[in-house]
Amino acid sequence: MTADDDKKLAAQAAVDLVADGMILGLGTGSTAVFAIELLGKRMEQGLKIKGVPTSDASAQLAKKVGIPLVTLEEYPILDLDIDGADEVDPSLNLIKGGGGALLHEKIVAAACRQVVIIVDEKKIVERLGKFKLPVEVIPFARGSVEKTLSQMGATAVIRKKDGNIFHTDENNIILDCDFGFIDDPGALSQKLNQVPGIVEHGLFVDLVERVIIGANGQIKTLKKS
Repeated sequence: MTADDDKKLAAQAAVDLVADGMILGLGTGSTAVFAIELLGKRMEQGLKIKGVPTSDASAQLAKKVGIPLVTLEEYPILDLDIDGADEVDPSLNLIKGGGGALLHEKIVAAACRQVVIIVDEKKIVERLGKFKLPVEVIPFARGSVEKTLSQMGATAVIRKKDGNIFHTDENNIILDCDFGFIDDPGALSQKLNQVPGIVEHGLFVDLVERVIIGANGQIKTLKKS
């Protein structure tokens, strides 16, 4: 079994939770792609749903497979969010944002009655922090935010793609930050929330009810205690 096989298994288990008439959050990233494609196949069999995409890429894929798209203005409360993660700790705290969509992903997750995360087992860790923490920043504030992050003990590197500075769907930049292992994700989240110029960060704390893990052809589920 490959990592992609395990991601597909996890995605299928999450899609099985979807009921007729639900309004869904549609995540971003390689695992979320499988979920969106599987939702499209269920729609071919008669499932009726609508979705709020968390990125332009997810919106394009959803349109391709026939999922009607709506907005948070139309549906401020969503039924279920299916998304991936870069790291998951035992308390179901996450690091997200490897795909660059962390701002929209967190907005959508906060609007959902239930958030289900789908991953392969390599994403499960004892402590968050091996994966660099993405921090979305207004370009104007880059210098001051970099200085503040340094004072907080982090090494911050601006994200680039194809040799150019990467910009999010909201035209912000991302600083990938190495804080070392993060012993208290909630405390760090609060500190980052107070820094002017930081729009959002990839720590998802107390947002997730269930994590579905694909592991060597088997499904494991972690639920919030």
